[in-house]
Amino acid sequence: MITISLRRLLAGITLASCASMISCGSQPHGESSTTRATSAAQRKVFVYGGGGDAVGLDPAREDDGESFKVCDNIYDTLVQYAEETTEIEPGLAESWEISADGLTYTFHLRKAVQFHDGAPLNANAVVFSFRRQGDAAHPFHHVGGPYKYWGNMNMSRIIASIDALDELTVRFTLTVAEAPFLADLAMSFASIVSPAAVEKWGAEFSRHPVGTGPFQFVEWVKDDRIVLDANPSYWGGRPKLDRIVFRAIPDSAARYLELRTGTLSGMDFPNPDDLPKIRADASLQVLEQPGMNVGYLAMNTQKSPFDDVRVRRAVNFAVNKQAIVDHLYAGMGMVANGPLPPGMIGYAADIRGYDYDLETARKLLAEAGKADGFATTLWAMPVPRPYMPNGMRVAQAVQADLAKVGIRAEIVTYEWGTYLDKTDHGEHDMALLGWSGDNGDPDNFLYVLLDQDAAVPPATNIAFFKNATAHELLVAAKRKTDPRERAELYRQAQKIIHDEAPWVPLAHAVQVAVLRAEVSGFKLHPTTKRRFLHTDLRS
Repeated sequence: MITISLRRLLAGITLASCASMISCGSQPHGESSTTRATSAAQRKVFVYGGGGDAVGLDPAREDDGESFKVCDNIYDTLVQYAEETTEIEPGLAESWEISADGLTYTFHLRKAVQFHDGAPLNANAVVFSFRRQGDAAHPFHHVGGPYKYWGNMNMSRIIASIDALDELTVRFTLTVAEAPFLADLAMSFASIVSPAAVEKWGAEFSRHPVGTGPFQFVEWVKDDRIVLDANPSYWGGRPKLDRIVFRAIPDSAARYLELRTGTLSGMDFPNPDDLPKIRADASLQVLEQPGMNVGYLAMNTQKSPFDDVRVRRAVNFAVNKQAIVDHLYAGMGMVANGPLPPGMIGYAADIRGYDYDLETARKLLAEAGKADGFATTLWAMPVPRPYMPNGMRVAQAVQADLAKVGIRAEIVTYEWGTYLDKTDHGEHDMALLGWSGDNGDPDNFLYVLLDQDAAVPPATNIAFFKNATAHELLVAAKRKTDPRERAELYRQAQKIIHDEAPWVPLAHAVQVAVLRAEVSGFKLHPTTKRRFLHTDLRS
């Protein structure tokens, strides 16, 4: 556990160390002498600054954005999202058919595609990539840790079988019709991995990733950098960049300083207060769009006193969400009334969020036998995320609000991977977290984050909220194809979630990336994917 004072010290050390590295120019750290001998004019190296390091590089096992940011450039999926939308287009499968009853999906793979290790892409590799996640008898199912998305999306109940019909044809047979199934297959957890590499590395595959994507893995120096090189034989055409370096720089000021001086080509998560001067800098460009995300405070409903709905509602009334958005998002977010971002199917505009009302909060606490308040812990993310620019500052604001009604919350935090693991297993009382949509479907928010099926460790439902009626509604919505029917089911589920108050929904943030002026071809994506196939650097 890292205390607040130590976090500030570490941030200062990070800033100082990053500043000392500016003299290295755009040269990635730790390159070989051969690489250093190649001039910048000959090689295009894009250095991207993120708020933290990846947790792992096996996409089937991870559930954090920093890991997926890298994985989405190493691996491909059967189908993929269009460059700037969640519309589905061919990926490793060049075509597919869906049976009239919605239970059979048949995919036809591209010919002559190879993994980075030279092994051919074929139907057996696809079957391997999925069966290792869902088949307990598979030789690699228990190697390397849990398959989080597979479990929390209940894929084993949805998929009856996955079969290789011939060298380039794969058939998925479902147990029930699943409206978002095709979109699910474009998510990072559905990436196709090299069976040979998994067999070679076993539990260490996460640190030696091999896919078919536009970039291939070179090295990973933990908490510093991940290096990828262009895949010269990529089926979608060779990338324009020769190399990508993903840098882990937790401090926003340090990232901005490196971007200004040219040691970074681009960065995530600028401090919202810095955006006016960034926009005025001709050497930089700002890309932004509404975010398909939500930042929230989860209360662990399996722990006292948060097992009492009156306490959970009191916390909702005590938190001044508008002040948090005004002061900490600086115009780059909007108050969230519930889990779904506006514009998504099923968004319940008629369900009003909890007002900031200290008197009502105190009344509810008194009714729950907590008139004098109580002591608890409030977990704060150690890294900036697309849905929350500064987890520690948000935690401090929430802490101050709760103190006004007698709730004494101690702020604690951990290293990012540890934070996720501990919240996945329910060690927290209250915890800040959030979600960026994976596929544009409300199922990806409501079922994955708040259904009882997702409340089993390692959980994505870190409120460990369980409601049988909400579960029935969310499962029914999966089976419908009519958007209007699905929307009504989701509205009913959101009403239950609102009334039971397992979260304090805080904000939907604007998605932002800042690039050097010489960068071209980079596009933001609603899912926050960072795909660099078409990115280029002008000389």
